[in-house]
Formats: sequence, structure tokens, C-alpha cells
Amino acid sequence: MSGTVRTETARRLGALRRQFPELLAELAPGGRSPAVPGPTPGPAGGARSTAPLRLHISDAIRDITDGVTELEEAVHDRLGLPRPQRARIPRRIGRLLGLLDRIGRDAVLAEHVLDEARRMSRRCSRALGGSEAMTAVDGRCPWCASVSLRAFPERRAVLCINPGCRCDDPGCACRTDPAHRHSWPRHALPHEPPDGLPDGPRGGGA
Repeated sequence: MSGTVRTETARRLGALRRQFPELLAELAPGGRSPAVPGPTPGPAGGARSTAPLRLHISDAIRDITDGVTELEEAVHDRLGLPRPQRARIPRRIGRLLGLLDRIGRDAVLAEHVLDEARRMSRRCSRALGGSEAMTAVDGRCPWCASVSLRAFPERRAVLCINPGCRCDDPGCACRTDPAHRHSWPRHALPHEPPDGLPDGPRGGGA
């Protein structure tokens, strides 16, 4: 694991460890942690109304909980370590941080851990109301010729944000899915085609 990869992995996991408790607090009405049972209404208390749980928060918690647990188990399996003991998610993340030096000796494992750390920290941040950073890219989209290319560093990708962008592939989802966006890996930026013709690399969906 290079110094840059290790630093980025540690930063992502550290942010996730700090923010995950905030996610739990957001789930419960009134900021009460879902692990703490609410008061039991008395016989004369009448019916109590409870604010509905926000499903996007609940889904994010489940995704991150499963993701961190599976990641730690995969790391232990790859490194030949015993199965990790059960623990709360911040504790599991702390144990992963403590294994970064050993993880770094396996390039494939290091890349996987970084990818998962990015994905889960991004999911947590979005659920808490954070927005993903993006920057404009010089040139025009190879398909729609609009000045609509944006780089998303967290995804390591470039997207065309023009909702009307269409390519020449009849099977592409851009023709049927309004949310579809053509995308390219960050290291393979689309070039501006000559005479405005779409001869650049075909983008994937996002």
C-alpha cells in the first residue's frame, strides 16, 4: 500500500467511525439512539404518536453495518487471522485501522479496503445531508457536445450531467432512464471529437 493509499484509507475509515454514531442518532425520533428503549406509556397515557423512521437513514445504517462487518471478516480471512469478535461498528472500524500496515502488504486487499471505505463513508455522508464534491472538466461531452462534463473525485469518474445526453447505442439506458448519465473512468477522460461528432470513448451509466 502506497503512502497515499494508506492515508486516504485511514481518512475515509476515520470519517466513517466519527459519523456513524451521528447516523444512529438521526434514525431515532428526538435524537434518541435506537439502542435505547423508549418509555412505556402508562394506562392513562393514551395513544402515543411516533415520528416515522426515515427509510434512507435506516437503509444506510443497514448497508454500512453489513459492509463493515463483511469487510473486517474478509480482511481477517485474507490475512489468516481468526474470525473477528462481535463489536459495535465504530469498534470494528478501529480494528481495521489498526490493521492497515498488514493490509498494505497485499495490493489487491489494500485496493478493496480503500474502495469499500470510500463507498461507505460517501453513503454515510450523503445520508447525513452532505453533498458530493464535483468540478467542471474542460471540453465537451463526446455524445451531446455540451459543456457538461463534471469530475466526481469520490467516484473517480467523469459524468455528463446533461439530462438530454444521448449516445448512438440503441440499447443504452440513456434512451429509457431519465436518471441515466454517461460516465467515464477518471483516467480515461473523454476527448472532444472533431467536428462535434461523437467518436470519443463510450461512457458507462451512472
